[in-house]
This record gives sequence, structure tokens and C-alpha cells, in this order.
Amino acid sequence: MGFFEFLFVPLVILLAVVAPLWIVVHYFTRWRGTKTISGEDEKLLQELWESAERMEERIGTLERILKSDDPDWRGEK
Repeated sequence: MGFFEFLFVPLVILLAVVAPLWIVVHYFTRWRGTKTISGEDEKLLQELWESAERMEERIGTLERILKSDDPDWRGEK
């Protein structure tokens, strides 16, 4: 029995069983790690929320100004 014949069975087992399991477990743990929101993303969402609230207030102010200047500015009667 030669050296390559001696390593053939363990090599086949490694490539057929261990390597695919290792790859699946690796990407599963990666997926679970990215499933939660990061601190940087949470900060960005908070800034976007505050920006949306400020824009909503500004739009409300603009609508009140337009309504006081021209009550029919939207074409409503």
C-alpha cells in the first residue's frame, strides 16, 4: 500500500463530509451575526427619523403659510 493510497480515504472523507459542513456552519454563523442591526446603522436610523420629523414640521409650516396667503392653493373649495 503506497502513501497516496493511505491518504486517499481520509482525503475523500474530508472533502465529502467535513468541508461542506464547515462551509455551511461558517455561513450560518455569518448570517446570524448580520441579522441584528449594528450600532452605526441604529445611529443612522435615528438621524433619519429626526430629519423626517423636522421635514414634517417644515411642510406643515409651509402649508399653513400657503393657506393663509391663498386659501384655495390646493384647488380645494
